[in-house]
Amino acid sequence: MKYLFSTIIYLSVVQIVFSQKKYNPNYDESKVPQFNITNPLVTFDGEKINSTAEWYQIRRPELYTFFEESVYGKIPEKIDELNFETIEQSEYAINNKASRKQVKITISKNNKSISYTVLIYLPKGKTKAPIFLSTNFRGNHTINADPNIILTDAWVPNTKELGITDHKAQESSRGTRTHRWPVEKIIDGGFGLATIYYGEIDPDKNDFTDGIHNLFYREGQKKPKPNEWGSITAWAFALSKTLDYFETDPAIDEKRTIVFGHSRLGKTSLWAGASDDRFAGVISNDSGCGGATLSKRKFGETIAIINNAFPHWFSDTFNKYIENESALPVDQHELLALIAPRPLYVASAQDDKWADPKGEFLSAHYASAVYNLFEKEGVSSTKMPIVNEPIQNTVAYHIRTGKHDVTDFDWEQYIKWAKKYIE
Repeated sequence: MKYLFSTIIYLSVVQIVFSQKKYNPNYDESKVPQFNITNPLVTFDGEKINSTAEWYQIRRPELYTFFEESVYGKIPEKIDELNFETIEQSEYAINNKASRKQVKITISKNNKSISYTVLIYLPKGKTKAPIFLSTNFRGNHTINADPNIILTDAWVPNTKELGITDHKAQESSRGTRTHRWPVEKIIDGGFGLATIYYGEIDPDKNDFTDGIHNLFYREGQKKPKPNEWGSITAWAFALSKTLDYFETDPAIDEKRTIVFGHSRLGKTSLWAGASDDRFAGVISNDSGCGGATLSKRKFGETIAIINNAFPHWFSDTFNKYIENESALPVDQHELLALIAPRPLYVASAQDDKWADPKGEFLSAHYASAVYNLFEKEGVSSTKMPIVNEPIQNTVAYHIRTGKHDVTDFDWEQYIKWAKKYIE
């Protein structure tokens, strides 16, 4: 709370200046400002952390509280009720290699409710399958051409190349994101895959009246309080509620659930993994600013740019660090450190300068100090690895050729790594 007292007054000033200024990304390494890397094993008061017990009792709580109150936002209250309903299933999916199940999850609070659908594929003939869990961008029906996948009726961003107009999902968009979701490859690897459309939890627009936040409002309230949750926390919360469902499904090994995300949903997977230690592993794919990359490098997308373009993703208190990264008492490597000692994979793309691959790599490196405290192997060098040659330890990293996307190469590395490190 000590970081919040001056924030409310500060925000009103920031909003005026912020609305009048254009922020341009920096792609010149020589223009990266000088900054100190905050030590994840030294408290805000300068106390050195020497044991895992001290990490759990002292340092981790203060780091988590900072990210919760000053970056992603707090969930205001507990929900009243959580219900699960299987609305479709088949034993004959993905060339008869998998079973398919679609489960409606309903969250209730203050006599209001919101529902979202989880699409689940599991390898046939395998009991208690480990599973990758993720949110997706345009609807469950886009990840595979399977005609049985239920079309979302939630708000969807208009996307010309996918045939999405009037903010409504259409049959023309079915299977249009299969290149990001190699379901058969995942099934052949012995893993299940579960995904939810993030727009069913909170539509990805600067409007807090039509998603899960609305369930928690008091009379007259139209948006969260300054230190309360933005959309990233809402999406991460739904991932945790999905894990609650997994604990009831005997076909799923909930103790070997790996939360995965790409881009803004990579930010979401990191915050979900930091917030819920039931996730066995965490994967961040091209997550960039507010995700894996170091904010203080100010390379590519910055805090100013991201809060200008997507003010609903974070808590309003995060605006305090617009063009003021040096004032941050943390950086994103300490978000990654909150996942320790559970396995963590950070991935970048060579042409994705916007997400700052070097910053993502360095973040994984500096987070490794906490993993070392647990006698887990991380990323030991500050030298970027060769492109397409992954570092696969408890903390893993790769940079591949190509652009901001998810590819077969990415998934091949994730499956290989998960087989070794997700116990």
